[in-house]
Amino acid sequence: MIGSDYTLELCNVFHSGQVEPGSFLQRLTGGVKTGVILKDVSFITHSGEVTAILGSKGSGKRALLDVISRRVPSKGHILLEGVPLEEDHFRNTCAVVRHSTKLLPGLTVQQTLSMSLTKISGYLKSSKVKQVMADLALSQVSHKCVTSLTKSEYRRLVIGVQLIRDPIILLLDEPTWDLDPLNTYLVISILSNIAKKYGSAIILTMEKPRSDVFPFLDRVVYLCLGDVVYAGPTRNLLDYFGSIGFPCPQLENPLMYYLCLSTVDRRSRERFIESNHQIAALVEKFKVEGQGIMQGNPTEHSRIINPNKIQMNYGKPGGVKVLFMIYLRILLSIFNFKKNGIKQMSMRLLSLPIYFCILWVFYNEAKDYQRAFITKSGLIFNAILGTYFISIMNTICLYGPYRTRYYQESQEGLYSGASLLLAWNLVSLPFSFISTFASAAIIYPILGDIAESLEYIYFALILWSCYIYAEQQSLAIMMVVKNGLIAAIINIYITCIYVMLASGVLRSYKGFEEWLFYLTYATHTRYASIFLHRNIFKQPTFNILPYDDEENCSSITNLIQTSSNLNATSNGNCRYANGKAFLTERFTSKNFAGDIYLSGDFNPDFNLGVSFAFSVGMMVLNKFLYLLPLPGYITDKFRE
Repeated sequence: MIGSDYTLELCNVFHSGQVEPGSFLQRLTGGVKTGVILKDVSFITHSGEVTAILGSKGSGKRALLDVISRRVPSKGHILLEGVPLEEDHFRNTCAVVRHSTKLLPGLTVQQTLSMSLTKISGYLKSSKVKQVMADLALSQVSHKCVTSLTKSEYRRLVIGVQLIRDPIILLLDEPTWDLDPLNTYLVISILSNIAKKYGSAIILTMEKPRSDVFPFLDRVVYLCLGDVVYAGPTRNLLDYFGSIGFPCPQLENPLMYYLCLSTVDRRSRERFIESNHQIAALVEKFKVEGQGIMQGNPTEHSRIINPNKIQMNYGKPGGVKVLFMIYLRILLSIFNFKKNGIKQMSMRLLSLPIYFCILWVFYNEAKDYQRAFITKSGLIFNAILGTYFISIMNTICLYGPYRTRYYQESQEGLYSGASLLLAWNLVSLPFSFISTFASAAIIYPILGDIAESLEYIYFALILWSCYIYAEQQSLAIMMVVKNGLIAAIINIYITCIYVMLASGVLRSYKGFEEWLFYLTYATHTRYASIFLHRNIFKQPTFNILPYDDEENCSSITNLIQTSSNLNATSNGNCRYANGKAFLTERFTSKNFAGDIYLSGDFNPDFNLGVSFAFSVGMMVLNKFLYLLPLPGYITDKFRE
């Protein structure tokens, strides 16, 4: 167990990686340009200290945080109290705050902190939440929605999510980026106070340090293209550079002055060469003369803070607790009167019924003539297609924030994608069940007798299976596609293919080549469409429908009376003798012969079961997909 006085030491650390972005084709062919990013980096920091890693863009600041957090391979030694710091050890005791961290938009500040994944719970966690809000000056906005926070408040809340777990080392990537001077001062002063109060070692990166934060930084590390120009206490900074011939001019910001001194000047070829030589000389001089300065001594405050302090909050909570907390997060983001909560509730409960109300407006006046075969088949088709598309739209719009938060928290080893999906499904399934059953009740009276409750339940269940299938398909695609619009286009394109192929409405199965006919068996739409069409068109209502008010299709009646073929039809306006004739034309192969109701393909229990088997199968497939290790360039897209 680590107490309040400890040391983090980096010794001769090297790291190689991608030095410039590559195209997707380059990634596939292994043609990404790589090089040495960190070169012989060494520095020390102690508990209770704030260490700033300073450098221009491309100097290796973020890479150094990745190396310390053990997220990328490196050579050299990273020691915590003289013991090598491994990835599991870091996850259990330390924390990283990314510059681009995204929080769930539907929660308040207090809910966000309360729903963070920690070992403690109940009164202890409630007290810790209040304490963290007070430390970060967030108590006044505790009931404010995350999306309504200022940049400074949001940045402090992101830090608080990690502080709630009491890390011994806290790494922060550009915590003051894009903040005004006053809020920059506020954030750095708060971090300094936290380091002294709790004995945490805080390491942060800054690209443009201001002079007013100088008193809050105990140590600085200057990087230039992966080389260390200076690493040591800030109180020795001026003396060291003055001793080697680079005193800081009066009235200059020393942090920024020496940062400019450690930056390659690219304004001309001559300046580029000259600054490179100067920086190389500074690097070599620090290796020779700066070792004693780098060691330094821990500041006094790190030795007098609670020597018996034991870390209680950090580490990974149990699997059931994690699942419950993720489930609560989703519920809290829905059941609130904030803008995001109303949006989620409306989309989950109202979007599908509104679409079915539009269908009711268009199809309600349809009369029972011969064209009712096509009209009501079209209504079934639009019901299936609309359910698919509404499900895709809802999933694309609502799942994105939870997915992004998962990819960020999975780096901390808190939970797997399977836990997220299980929690999502536990919330989504009841909502989709209510929505589809309400939607089915809107249009079912047009298709059949609403008094036949069992038939209505079957109708709604099939639509529910369509909703679940499209939702799970969207979740699978969103695992690797970050942009919501692109994910929606891919989903809709795939859905259109199997709907056109297997619905039996846009094109009869009899018109397919044999291989295309058998391909329909691999689609969810085939079983859903056949089930709904069979249950609707088996009704006696569809026997000998007239063409209109003047033509009663007596020719079909006579044909049925004189023919043993019950599916016989006229070649005139009266095309279908009954629902069986319509189903035979639309959903059987070219070589089909026999009674359609005796065919195994039209068994209602079989089609209902297979429809849900597709949906459940997609759920299980997603569980495995979200457990698979993905290439770094995919997962990094969601974290950035």
